[in-house]
Amino acid sequence: MSASQSMRAVRITRHGGPDVLEPAEVAVPAPRAGEVLVEVSAVALNNTDLWTREGAYGVPGDPEARSGWRGPITFPRIQGADVAGRVVAVGPGVEVSLTGRRVVVDPATYDSEGPDANPVGLMGSERDGGYAEYVTAAAERVHDVTASPLTDDQLAALPTAYGTALGMIERGRLRKGESVLVSGASGGVGLALVQIARARGAKVLAISSGPKVDAVREAGAHAVVDRAADIAEQVRAAAPEGIDVALDVVAGGLVSEGLPLLREGGRWVIAGALGGHGVAFDVRRLYLHNAQLIGSAMHTPAHFDLLMDMARRAEVQPVIAATFPLERAAEAQKELSRRAHVGKIVMHP
Repeated sequence: MSASQSMRAVRITRHGGPDVLEPAEVAVPAPRAGEVLVEVSAVALNNTDLWTREGAYGVPGDPEARSGWRGPITFPRIQGADVAGRVVAVGPGVEVSLTGRRVVVDPATYDSEGPDANPVGLMGSERDGGYAEYVTAAAERVHDVTASPLTDDQLAALPTAYGTALGMIERGRLRKGESVLVSGASGGVGLALVQIARARGAKVLAISSGPKVDAVREAGAHAVVDRAADIAEQVRAAAPEGIDVALDVVAGGLVSEGLPLLREGGRWVIAGALGGHGVAFDVRRLYLHNAQLIGSAMHTPAHFDLLMDMARRAEVQPVIAATFPLERAAEAQKELSRRAHVGKIVMHP
C-alpha cells in the first residue's frame, strides 16, 4: 500500500444538514507508529454521526454551542465511528501477524491507560473515521474477530450502539434475574440493551410504540410498554414489585416519572437525551430509597473486550435495517434521522 494512493471518502467541512456531507478523493492515511491501516468492509451509522455533523452536543456552560462529541471539531473531518474490516498494513512497532486479520475497531480514545479508562474522543468526531475505503487505528484498539460467525455488517453494528449498551449494563451492575426497564427500545442502543440484558438473564420491560413493538419483542423483551400511553401505570402493572435497573437513552420527563418505579437500591442509568436534556425530579425519591442516578458515556476498554467476546461467540445478533453504498451517505443519514427503521443502517465503501 503506497502512501501516494488515493481513496474515496465522505467528509464534512462545516456543521449543517445532510448536504454538508461531501464525497472526496483523499490520500490513503499512512499508519504511524503503533497504528494499523484497516480496509473498511462496513461502517455503521449512529445518532452521533448526525449530532456531530450538526454540532449538536453543546459545551459545558453553553448547551446551545455548536460542538462535536467532546468539543470543537477540526475540519475537514471524515465521519464514521463503527468500522469492521481487514488489516492491510501495520505501522512501526506493530506485530506484522495482524495483517490480513478481520477486525472491529474500538472507536474511542481514552483519558488514560488501563481497563477502566474513560472515553474522551471518538473516531469520526475527534479523529477521522470510517466513511472511507481505509482508516487508521491504534493497534491496541483493533480486535481480531476473524473467527466470529457474525457478518461484517453485524460486526460494524457493534462498537457504538452495543458498546454504549454494555457500558450502561455494566455500570448499572445488572444481574441475572433482575427486572430492567429499557427506554427508546427500537433505536440502535435500545435494541442492543434489550438483546444484551436478555442474554444476561434479566426480565426485560421495553418502552416502544406502534409498528416497532414486534421487533422489540423479537429482540428479547418480555413485555413492551406503549410510549404513547401512561408509562408509569403500564410499568407498575407489568412489574408490580418495581424495577431494579432503568437503562435510559431518552431522559427528559421520563426520569421524573420513572424514578418512583425503582425498587430499594435501584439504579437509573442515563446515556442519552432524546426526550430532552432538562430534567426535574423529586430528589427525595433518590435518597430515601438509596437509588442511584448514573451517567454512562460509551464504554471502557474492559467493556469493549467483553463485547468482542460476545461477538466471537455470536451471543448477540445485531439487526441490519438497511445498507447503502458510501456515496449515498447523505441519504443514509436522512434515513437514520427519520427513525422509521429498526436495527442498524450500514454503508459499504
